[in-house]
Amino acid sequence: MKDSKRYFDPETIKRISRLELRSKYIVEGLLSGMHRSPRFGQSVEFRQHREYSVGDELRHVDWKVWARQDRLYVKQFEDETNLNCQLLVDSSASMNYASGLFSKFEYAATLACCLAYLVLRQKDKVGCVSFNPESSRRVLLGNRKTQLNEIANVLDEVAFCTQTAIAEFLMEQARELDRNGLLVVICDVWTLQDGLERAFKMLRQRGHDVILMPMVDPDEVDFPFKGPTRFEGLELDGELQINPEEIRNEYLALFQQRVNSMRRVCLSNGCDFELIQTSQPFNVVLSKLLNRRLGTQRR
Repeated sequence: MKDSKRYFDPETIKRISRLELRSKYIVEGLLSGMHRSPRFGQSVEFRQHREYSVGDELRHVDWKVWARQDRLYVKQFEDETNLNCQLLVDSSASMNYASGLFSKFEYAATLACCLAYLVLRQKDKVGCVSFNPESSRRVLLGNRKTQLNEIANVLDEVAFCTQTAIAEFLMEQARELDRNGLLVVICDVWTLQDGLERAFKMLRQRGHDVILMPMVDPDEVDFPFKGPTRFEGLELDGELQINPEEIRNEYLALFQQRVNSMRRVCLSNGCDFELIQTSQPFNVVLSKLLNRRLGTQRR
């Protein structure tokens, strides 16, 4: 296995200004450091047995059947191809928050481009929408040579809005998509959740595979502020001068309640849930996601 750590130095990644180049750099580094490339989205399902013929690969022989019947059979698999992957990226103003190298939106945009690159690498189709009730921008599903560049440009030039309602946007997507596929929703953990369960149910009923990836900054997880602090609104005007230590426990309980609510709605409707911190290295996030998807497909 090659040492891939050099591909994920945050300072190096930050210097790669174009999203397209950054995503290629991260993904190629990730895959070069793994024994095999997990297939994102595609699945290989068992279809039937047939009798062994000379020349068949021994790795496909079902040895359990041989032990029972003393006859050689090979497993045949059905390879599900032509995946349609739609990337939905939240462009609410709260996604601009940053306590480290990347704002939540910068991290989300990079992650979206990494996933787009993976999908295009396996010859499937990918599209992207920045969900924004004021000025949504999109790249239609496709696998053209320019697809990744178009997605990067849309995310690079996004206009931020005051607030987004994720459920309404997902319902709209469910009505628009004419064939089932994979939907990856990258959003702020504080986005409006009213109607989220209904939206997930509609998507699943129409055969869509859904991954929800809420973005959080380490400050939101730990609330490390001490002493009198002035908080400025990103989506609402005004500011608040408070002593954060007085509200820390209440805030942390509210934050955990929000995360648990999102996770419960996802899992109860057969959707994947991945909470993403902007302090996590991209290779850790991608490896975890890809390996989980691969494990699910095997099961």
